[in-house]
This record gives sequence, C-alpha cells and structure tokens, in this order.
Amino acid sequence: MGYLLVIISTLMGAVSQMMLKHSARQSYSAWWREYINIWVISGYSIMVLSLLINLWAIHIGVLAQEVSIIECINYLLIPLAAWLVFKEPVTKRKMVAIGIIIVGVIVFFL
Repeated sequence: MGYLLVIISTLMGAVSQMMLKHSARQSYSAWWREYINIWVISGYSIMVLSLLINLWAIHIGVLAQEVSIIECINYLLIPLAAWLVFKEPVTKRKMVAIGIIIVGVIVFFL
C-alpha cells in the first residue's frame, strides 16, 4: 500500500510540474497574475498534497530512502511529459543531465 502511495505521489508531482510549466509559458497583463492564477495555485496545491502523501507513506512503513529512490522517477517523467504535452525537444544536454542525476542517485544509495 505504501509503495503505491509513493508512486501515485510521484505521478502527482509530474502533473503539478506540467501545470506550473503551462502557467510559465503564458503571458499575463500584470506581474502578480503570474503567481495568482489557477494553474499556479493548482500546481502548488497538488505538490503539497504529493508531499503529504509521501509523509503518510513514510508513517505507514516505507523508508524515507525508498521514497527518495522512487521519487527520482520524476527526473524521467517530467521531460517525457514536457515532450508529449508541450512538444519540447529532448536535447543531448538534457539527456546527459538526466544521466548524471541517475548515476548520482545510484552512487548515493549504494
């Protein structure tokens, strides 16, 4: 049950990032509207809910280290979602950065 919660939380994190990216791609008439709009408020709300789900999963027995490992899936999901939703190119530089992050995670947890 706990691991399923962490996976759901990870997916929610990716969705919240896409909502924030959608907001960042728009232009607004006033500077404050960049921060006070439905996309930003919803994105951060989902992000907070994702955090609370992770804390609940840790409370019911999932190790914090395991949560961290599963959450690293976001480093793959977010560029993939940006490519699918916003047609952002996945450049060599992004692939190298993702690779470095993954190697760092592996080294850290070994």
